[in-house]
Amino acid sequence: MRPLAVIGNVNIDLILGPAEPWPKAGTEIIVDHDELRVGGCAGNSALAWDSLGVDYAIAANVGNDQFGIWLKDAFGGRAREWPVEAVGTTLSVGITHPDGERTFFTTRGHLPLFSFDEVRTMLDGERLRGGCALLAGSFLTDALTHAYDAFFDWADAHDIAVALDTGWPLEGWTEANKRKTLDWLKRCHCALFNEVETTTLTGETDPGEAARHLKARMPSEAIVVVKRGPHGALALDQTGAQFSVPAPRVNVVDTIGAGDVFNAGFLAALTADLPLEQCLGVGVTVASEAISTLPRSYGKPLSAFLEETRT
Repeated sequence: MRPLAVIGNVNIDLILGPAEPWPKAGTEIIVDHDELRVGGCAGNSALAWDSLGVDYAIAANVGNDQFGIWLKDAFGGRAREWPVEAVGTTLSVGITHPDGERTFFTTRGHLPLFSFDEVRTMLDGERLRGGCALLAGSFLTDALTHAYDAFFDWADAHDIAVALDTGWPLEGWTEANKRKTLDWLKRCHCALFNEVETTTLTGETDPGEAARHLKARMPSEAIVVVKRGPHGALALDQTGAQFSVPAPRVNVVDTIGAGDVFNAGFLAALTADLPLEQCLGVGVTVASEAISTLPRSYGKPLSAFLEETRT
């Protein structure tokens, strides 16, 4: 299996819900469940890799409070060199709704201070040579995002393929945010966007056509993945051939981090050299398990998927 790494946002998620209807100002409601857990795009993907039994490296930062200590403890030795910023840790409160959707309230916290200089101290480019690095949470990690060109140069120098999942921009998909994202994709080997993001970026209403427009802007060997929620996922391989898999019907508990968990399953399978359609299947299966369980679980380890492939 080729090396894996994730670089980006790790923060605290406090999940509460379900809430219906939305409360009026000055009132209080009681919800059925709460969960304090590791969050952020990078954090969610890393937790899924832990459950899948996949080895990986992670570059992230934390704030200088008890939440920062808690986050580092959650990742043990992998977080030993995470920098501690002189601010509070980013906190995201997610309010779930009966249909499984959610509303977030997030503090800026430590994430904007995460820098490329810090990333270079945490990741061994030679150990990751020939592998894949997931770059996540682009619109929250301001200092790192400003240095993306340097990051892409570093990745190219070590033959590391970059997979990009920017997350949703705080200001929405403005023309400036679209241009930045399309410029980043020119340096990436895998795009991991959901259906709304993909169609919004390209102006295409059909997700398959939107994926083709993204691929045309990327290196010729790039893979484009469109995460379609309850409709599963589709992907274009290096040649442009399209594959898709459906999602199983599940009772949704919450969808927070579903795309990040899909990323973990998909990239784990991809770096284990499974065929692209099976990579999509692993991603969809792991994400479906995650959104339908409380406390959250991720199903069987990657080794079980690999064994099924052999038989």
